[in-house]
Amino acid sequence: MTTEGATKTAGQVMHEGAECIGEHESLRRAAEMMRDMNVGALPICGDDDRLKGIITDRDIVIKCCAEGKDLDQTTAGELARGLVWVDANASVEDALMKMEEHQIKRMPVIENHRIVGMITEADLAKELPDSKLAEFVHRIYARS
Repeated sequence: MTTEGATKTAGQVMHEGAECIGEHESLRRAAEMMRDMNVGALPICGDDDRLKGIITDRDIVIKCCAEGKDLDQTTAGELARGLVWVDANASVEDALMKMEEHQIKRMPVIENHRIVGMITEADLAKELPDSKLAEFVHRIYARS
């Protein structure tokens, strides 16, 4: 990357203040939070306020609704998956590589062992040159 984005950190381009769903809260509550915040994913935090995973709207549909599970009885923690995160001081390039490697479109940003935000493909799109963005999109969606 040769643009200004190469010198920025994940913490500088993320959406600040990610709100967690508690690991014991219901998937209905997770869906309501996603609706109210207009987001497609939520970090899942434990009783110790530490990141336990992430849940997406697609997870709720595929792993709960389609399986006939009860939205009020199934907890976010039961669907917690993919504890992939990036440090707030990591470069945008490092965040990009991690998202490509794990084929994810959203990733929690951690600072001092606490979640401080989320970085998304849209955040990266603002920082990447067109050629790098096209390569990223191809890698993320190629096997989807």
